[in-house]
Amino acid sequence: MEMEGSSTSSSTFHLSSDDDHKKWLEIQGSLKRKLITEDDYNWKLRESEEEEESSGVQVLKYIGGFDISFSKHHPSVACGTLVVLDFKTLDVVYEDSSIVTIDVPYVPGFLAFREAPVFVQLLKKMQDSSHPFYPQLLMIDGNGTLHPRGFGSACHLGVLADLPTIGVGKNLHHVDGLTNSRVRELLEAEDNFNVYFVPLVGDSGNTLGAALHSSKGSFKPIFVSVGHRVSLASAVEVVKRTCKYRVPEPIRQADIRSRDYLRKHH
Repeated sequence: MEMEGSSTSSSTFHLSSDDDHKKWLEIQGSLKRKLITEDDYNWKLRESEEEEESSGVQVLKYIGGFDISFSKHHPSVACGTLVVLDFKTLDVVYEDSSIVTIDVPYVPGFLAFREAPVFVQLLKKMQDSSHPFYPQLLMIDGNGTLHPRGFGSACHLGVLADLPTIGVGKNLHHVDGLTNSRVRELLEAEDNFNVYFVPLVGDSGNTLGAALHSSKGSFKPIFVSVGHRVSLASAVEVVKRTCKYRVPEPIRQADIRSRDYLRKHH
């Protein structure tokens, strides 16, 4: 497939001085009521190379990946990038980037309020043009249910976009008693020696995500969690199938291209 050419736009996203954390908490709570943490989609994962669409049943073809890069010289200037990959080949078939000014500060636990508007705009642009490669599933560099309030940026974006969404974190979000040392013990336990992921169960007894050794030679785990409309088991399977390296390709390619675009256009 030929890759669509990227384009650029410039926008400003900011939070008025009247908004505060209380307002963010209210918005999170409102969106969380719409959260679906089980499989809720009309496609299935391809079980073999030969399996294609048949009998009206769709297979997963297009996975979107998001990332955002910030300028080293101008902290409020960033480049948001959306890529869409062919799930079978992991080739990038679409990309679009947008240079934006973001005045919303980073506050732990509220990352979505800083980044989600950029991603929503990129998705809307693609949707408005009825693009044939519009993603069936999204993958974001951020957490989903592995979050202090069970509603991270992957959940936030998934609900806003109404698309199945997976959160992938490179660092552990310490929540519900989960710590790096505790996860390390789980991964190194004899019972888990031959498994490639372990569930992350907090002190509450709730399973918040999974720690995953995503590729051969990768000693640092990644942390997968439900974003929206996808179960943890399906999220782990999709991530497993999209990893050539430690970070799954949709996110890795979005990261590479956002940094490259920012370097060339700012």
